[in-house]
Amino acid sequence: MHMLWRIIAGFFKWTWRLLNFIRELVLNIFFIFLILVAVGVWFQYNSATTPADVTQGALRLNLSGVIVDKPSVSNKISKLGRQLLGASGDKLKENSLFDVVAAIRQAKDDKNITGIVLDLNDFAGGDQPSMQYIGKTLREFRDSGKPVYAMGNAYSQAQYYLASYANKVYLSPQGVVDLHGFATNGLYYKSLLDKLKVNAHVFRVGTYKSAVEPFLRDDMSPEAREADSRWIGGLWQNYLNTVAANRQITPQQLFPGAEGIIAGLQQNSGDTARYAEQNKLVDVLTTRADFDTAMGKVFGWNKQARDYNQTSIYDYPIKDNSTGQGNIAVVMVNGAIMDGEETPGAVGGDTTAMEIRDARLDPAIKAIVLRVNSPGGSVTASETIREELAAAKAAGKPVVVSMGGMAASGGYWVSTPADYIVASPSTLTGSIGIFGVINTVENTLDSVGVHTDGVATSPLADIAVTKALPPQVQQMMQISIESGYRNFVNLVATSRSKTPEQIDAIAQGHVWTGSDAKGNGLVDALGDFDDAVAKAAALAKVDKPHLNWYQEDPSMFDLLLSQMNVSIHAMLPDTLSALLPAPASATLKALKQTALYEQLNDPQNRYALCLTCGQVN
Repeated sequence: MHMLWRIIAGFFKWTWRLLNFIRELVLNIFFIFLILVAVGVWFQYNSATTPADVTQGALRLNLSGVIVDKPSVSNKISKLGRQLLGASGDKLKENSLFDVVAAIRQAKDDKNITGIVLDLNDFAGGDQPSMQYIGKTLREFRDSGKPVYAMGNAYSQAQYYLASYANKVYLSPQGVVDLHGFATNGLYYKSLLDKLKVNAHVFRVGTYKSAVEPFLRDDMSPEAREADSRWIGGLWQNYLNTVAANRQITPQQLFPGAEGIIAGLQQNSGDTARYAEQNKLVDVLTTRADFDTAMGKVFGWNKQARDYNQTSIYDYPIKDNSTGQGNIAVVMVNGAIMDGEETPGAVGGDTTAMEIRDARLDPAIKAIVLRVNSPGGSVTASETIREELAAAKAAGKPVVVSMGGMAASGGYWVSTPADYIVASPSTLTGSIGIFGVINTVENTLDSVGVHTDGVATSPLADIAVTKALPPQVQQMMQISIESGYRNFVNLVATSRSKTPEQIDAIAQGHVWTGSDAKGNGLVDALGDFDDAVAKAAALAKVDKPHLNWYQEDPSMFDLLLSQMNVSIHAMLPDTLSALLPAPASATLKALKQTALYEQLNDPQNRYALCLTCGQVN
């Protein structure tokens, strides 16, 4: 018996030792793997910042994904993802507008770059001011004497906007230039809330403040429809005017309307490519193989790569020409404005305020350019940013706001201390209004036999999502919202040297394009980021402006963590929803809209947010 137990004990003993050996072996292998990955990332990171030799030929703008002011994932990390993960890492989700512009401007003076090829098949778009800014640099490139060519199997509206800046536009014989106009589509779920017996308590000021309408209606209100029709019509007209001028045709010829397009297609037996060629939307119909051959004659042929000589924009090293410390700070407000620290894709009120504070206290910084591309968000966070910007202005440092695609609601709130505001004609701004939403589910729980009860020292303390909202709390919320709106209007009136009554007449949540905002006195000039920098330099009396971008470079730890999920970002790019089939795109939009509401974290439940500003497609 004793021998039997020794055998059994020996079996478990050696089994345990074997398991320990296997565990330690696996952990050691994993540890060595992490070391190798860290070393690889380190070398790739260093090589990414070291200028490399560029083969003489074309700069290929094979943009993949969307253009944004500030990518949620660092471009250096995205490049590492491409180098380490191959194809999956190549599906970049977001591209920095300012990196693309810098690359084109550097290529203009680079003797190794003899032209640009726009390969936009994977480009999902960006806001109109961003694409116009890129187009401006493409025009500068052309004016230097170097050609720009565009090739597409088919052009979406965003792709065609950039392609129109090319000297010559090529299209596949089976392709199409898909011009159809702009539209906004939001989700409304009052009936759903009614079916779920959810009580949506909505508090707002502003006839046109439509961000809360999904809780109140199953469709768009007449006031919101009238307002949105105005600004979306303005955006479409700006699009047509710009592209038509680039193609040297009339806006009517570019887009003759639905009936005109149908008539033209009938005349061409439904051949969309031939229709595009006849109406001068494109210059040449050609296959991809013939296009590559033509580019080989222009830029030379690389026998080893079996392609024309080219350098992808993702492989083109942008040189850092900085000498010494910058004298103009650039602080980014990119995304919805939330309380607390910055998170990917959103603006952290505390983080942005600290960046402005650092610029204010830095004696080398002579002026601040606040780049705003935001639909707004938390009132508290917006005020935190505004206060710090006002402190910088009071300290004697000129503040200039550069508005991107959106600077609405909270995005305009943070802009009010500026000495000067520059907006694009297609910027969406204004939307001066405030709302609050509190949902309670007491009726939902009641329908399944669940009830909430208790005691409180005051009705103001008796607040729970499972109980009806006390009338006193509802009254206080409305008073708070109205007070916030008056504060918003007064801030704008003071900054724009107008009366509160004058501002209220153009406020009420009304969204304006940059052109209309200029006419209403909400912005000082129409222009782009370059104009804002030039104005900041003039106000600060800086002869040679050098920009100091206030954005943190990723640490080694950040790089490792980001490398672990970069493939996930590539596999599920929510900003590329335009490329998805309709059912999938609608589902993604629903999740995105719901997620935005869930992220709102104002301590007083007060929000200055334009929901429809980012829904143009």
